[in-house]
This record gives sequence, C-alpha cells and structure tokens, in this order.
Amino acid sequence: MKKICIWIILAAFFAGSAVPMAPAASLAPERHVVVLRVDGPIVPVVARYVERGLEEAANSKAQACIIQLNTPGGLLETTQRIVQRMLGSPVPVVVFVSPAGGWAASAGTFITVAADVAAMAPGTRMGAARPVAPEGELPPDHAKKVTEDVAAWARSIAEMRGRDPQRAEEAVTESRSYTDQEALRYKLIDLRARDLDDLLQQIDGRRVRLGSGREVTLATRDAAVVHKRMHTAENILHVIANPNVAYILLSLGMLGLMIEFFHPGVVFPGVVGSLALLLGLYGMGTLNASWSGILLIMLAFGLFVAEIFVASFGLLTVAGLAALIFGSLMLFTEASPVPQVSLGAIAGVAVSILGFVAYAARAVWRGQRRKVVTGAEGLVGMQAVAITPLTPTGVVLCEGERWNAVVEEGEIAAGEEVTVTGVEGLRLRVKRRDGAIARREEV
Repeated sequence: MKKICIWIILAAFFAGSAVPMAPAASLAPERHVVVLRVDGPIVPVVARYVERGLEEAANSKAQACIIQLNTPGGLLETTQRIVQRMLGSPVPVVVFVSPAGGWAASAGTFITVAADVAAMAPGTRMGAARPVAPEGELPPDHAKKVTEDVAAWARSIAEMRGRDPQRAEEAVTESRSYTDQEALRYKLIDLRARDLDDLLQQIDGRRVRLGSGREVTLATRDAAVVHKRMHTAENILHVIANPNVAYILLSLGMLGLMIEFFHPGVVFPGVVGSLALLLGLYGMGTLNASWSGILLIMLAFGLFVAEIFVASFGLLTVAGLAALIFGSLMLFTEASPVPQVSLGAIAGVAVSILGFVAYAARAVWRGQRRKVVTGAEGLVGMQAVAITPLTPTGVVLCEGERWNAVVEEGEIAAGEEVTVTGVEGLRLRVKRRDGAIARREEV
C-alpha cells in the first residue's frame, strides 16, 4: 500500500511538471498599467529594477509603464543604460516626477526627457545635469569634452521625443534647473498632474510614437494599477547605495576588525565587521566614491590601532582623527552627482571610534601596570616556609613546591615564614617575614 501511494505521488508530480505554467502576464488585469517607484540615487540596482519592470510590462501587455521618479541624480553610465532601455521599450514609458517637492536632478533630467510622456507634480523641479566626477569638477579639457558629449546626448533625446533641445542642452552646459511650470512652458514635459490618478486621467487617449516607429493610443482611464516594487535583495542593495549608509557600514566594518584585533578569538566582531566592510565597499564602489577618501579612512583606522599599542601620547590619535575627517569629506564633493556624507554621520563615527580607542588604550595601559601573577615573576611577594635552616641557603616550600632559597640577611630557622623578594634562575631570594613566628612545617 505504501509503495502504491509513493507511485501515485510521483506520477502526480511529473504530470504537474509536464503541464506548462501559465505566464505571469495572464495573472495581470486585461487593461492595466505597471507602476515603478524610483526614490533615491540612480545606481546600478535601479537600472536592473527598471529593466525588470519594463520587461514585465511588455510581457503583460500593459497600456504603459509609469516610473514615479524622485532622485538627486546618479551615475552617468547607469543613466545611459536606463535611457537606452526606455527608448527601445515596446511599451509606452511615462515618467512622473513626484511627489510634490520632489525633483529629477542631474540623471533624473535625462530619464524624464527620454520618456514617451513626461509629467511633473506641482512643486517639483528638474535640471542641473552638468556632468561631474566623484572628486568634484573635472579638469578643464576633460570637462569640456564630457560636457559637449553629454549636451549632444541631451539634444538628441529631446529631439527624438519632440521636446526643446536648447533647454535640454542648457540643463547640461549651464546647470540650469526648471520648475514644473517652467518645464511645461519650455516643452521639456507634456503635462502637470496632482497625483497618479490625475495622471492616468490626463494621458488617456494620448497618442505616442514608440522608438520602433509604431504609434500607440493610451487607454489608461479606469485601468488597473499594478505596482511593481523592488525585490528584497534590490531594496537592500539600494539602501546600501545611500552615501550615509555605505559610510557607516564601512566604519563599522573597520571598527569590528579593530575589536577582533584587540580581543583575538571573540569571532563575532570580526565576522560582522568583515561583512559590514564588504557591504560598505560595495556601496562606495556603486556610488563611485573617491578612492583617496577611502584610503584616508583606512589609514585613520590603522593609526588608531597603532595608538593602542604605541606610547605616542595621543599624536597617533590626532593624526588618525584628521585622516578620518578629511577622508570622509573627500568621499563625495558638493559637485558630486550623489549627496555628500552628512556631518552628523561623520561626527557620530568619529566620537564612537575615539571612545573605543580611549577605552582600549586605557585597558592596555592598566594591563601593563598590573602585577604579574603567573610564571616565576608571579612568586615575588608570596609567602613561603623554610623547610631547612637558611644559613644563608637552604630549601623553602612556596605554593606547594620546593625551592632552593637564599636569605638576604641573617639566618632563618626551619619552619619560619619568609617572603619571596626575587627570583634568580631556579633559586628564590627571601627575607624574614615581618612578625613571623617560627612553626614546624610538615613536609
């Protein structure tokens, strides 16, 4: 009976495996729009998220893929990757800069201009798309080449989407920014909308020409809204790509390794510190942080470790603190496409590190001053009993062991208590214990 049940279960399993799974598109409503949410810097994980969203929108035959955008900017290479995918999308792409007070700065400007339909919420802005390096302004010759190339790209996108190429170019060459009303007046966007529902109402019936040349009429009124959110792994990587988070992870990683170095064998700080360090370096690499700043921070932690074991009277700590602060400020400059590390995060890390270094240095100092309690040196100050008369040499019993001993002054009778004053090889130096009373010692 048991064998029959097993064969039935196996048959059902293979039969189910043979039946093709229904595609995910069949689970979507017949008329719907796919909504993506990009909130934060434009980094590689965002590009993967947008590509996945556009692919799912195409597979489910969505009316449009709407990208709700709120970004301070990001990496040029990642922006180019997103724009290329948008321009070749078989599904109309709508970019909606929202919520009110949000922005589409720098990289967000190119993404907005590249949309089939571009919209902004009241109180939003776009522009300031001049290319910069992580360390700040580019060298003049290099800056001119890069700016001209990016400006040409902006004009090309604007012309392809029927927008004002001159205004798009000015956002690059002059770092010009536009309010939502100015962007509409200069034809950088197609409309203003209060929220997503208002947007769906306004774009209903609009005809758009896709990159392939095919014209599509949007039917978004009363269409179902399918939100496609980042996966858990994507969310984690996106959070790590925040400059403050990446900086704190980098600092915690080095602090964990410092603790493991100071207390070998604890394991937990070393494991957690290694993981945090790798995640922090990933975040910094994703954001194209300045390697000069990262190396200065690593140097700072090396100086902090040296301070614990070297008597520098605080000079190494001061040098390490200076390297930490300057390195932190150098990671991202004011002109960088991503926000700088906040001064609060830098101050918090500096105070935490200084606290640990002070604690560790004090513990080492106290340990060096502590009386030795092991080995031959640990016998100094111990009490012993003379087994034989010390005249001036003889044998004493100390801590349950027989030792040859020599008395410093006079002679000691057998059974009298003495105090160990020194160790000379395998012989103890002793003196009569103050107030000692002779007694017989059973040996």
